[in-house]
Amino acid sequence: MSSPELDDVAAIEELRKAHEAVLAEMSKAIHGQKDVIEKLMIAIFARGHALLMGVPGLAKTLMVQSLSKTMHLDFSRIQFTPDLMPSDITGTDILQESLEHPGRREFHFIKGPIFANIVLADEINRTSAKTQAALLEAMQEHKVTVVGRTYPLPPPFFVLATQNPIEQEGTYPLPEAQLDRFMFFIEVSYPSREDELAIARRTTGSEKPNLKPVLSGEDIMRYQELVRRLPVPDHIYDYVVDLVRGTRPNEAGAKEWVKQLVAWGAGPRAVQNIILASKARAALHGSYMVRMDDIDAVVESVLVHRIQLTFQAESEGMSARDLVRRLLKESGRT
Repeated sequence: MSSPELDDVAAIEELRKAHEAVLAEMSKAIHGQKDVIEKLMIAIFARGHALLMGVPGLAKTLMVQSLSKTMHLDFSRIQFTPDLMPSDITGTDILQESLEHPGRREFHFIKGPIFANIVLADEINRTSAKTQAALLEAMQEHKVTVVGRTYPLPPPFFVLATQNPIEQEGTYPLPEAQLDRFMFFIEVSYPSREDELAIARRTTGSEKPNLKPVLSGEDIMRYQELVRRLPVPDHIYDYVVDLVRGTRPNEAGAKEWVKQLVAWGAGPRAVQNIILASKARAALHGSYMVRMDDIDAVVESVLVHRIQLTFQAESEGMSARDLVRRLLKESGRT
């Protein structure tokens, strides 16, 4: 394995300090939830997207909005509703009088809210599959196509979506193709008692936090390239590939309990996302080498939404997270 360039080693240290500075700024607006914030940052520096699941009132929207401020990025929020149309996301052509040729009317493209650096898709499971699909091209290709014309999205570009796990009436479960576009599935839990006390004291007064930008869009894109250059030892590649293949019930040598409890497992994109997320985590913590601790920190959030359970597993009250943890335990990692 080649030695790191001196410039890259210095850049890794810069990124580590920036990571700490972002967390410090975020703590002015968000108390607790450090693990969630870190995973959002990992997704951003790995060029991934994240899906947040949590009950209302856990500051998911505020968290994403605050992150965009500390990174000096354009922020857009889309409230997903059953009547939302794809054009409400991507934009549409409207007929206007030409500025260059008075009296002549021309179609002009009006950009939708997808044209931002950080797009918060709030309650994404409240809209139809057709509208959800409008995000697919944007998330994968970083562009949108309207009436046969393609428009690039501004770099850097991230979709951070939220789901409400409580109200199932009037919701549309995300199709597997859409779920697979998200690098992370992040569960946002209730705060601890100490954190909740701090939240109560901080948010019921008259003072409002003033968040300062720590990074720019240019910084983020430079660090994204840096993350890609981080080396990964061969034994980690072997471990990740074997772990993901172990989630597939039809794979040769699949465990009997996997065949009984898993309808289908994770695909190759899971391998790519585990490696990329581990690289980003290593860099954020000042390391130029991916280690098993980095894999352990991200693997659950990459795999849980890519595993479909059988009826037997659901009837026994099991979750995909339970199965992932069992795989990790049997691999000797927990």
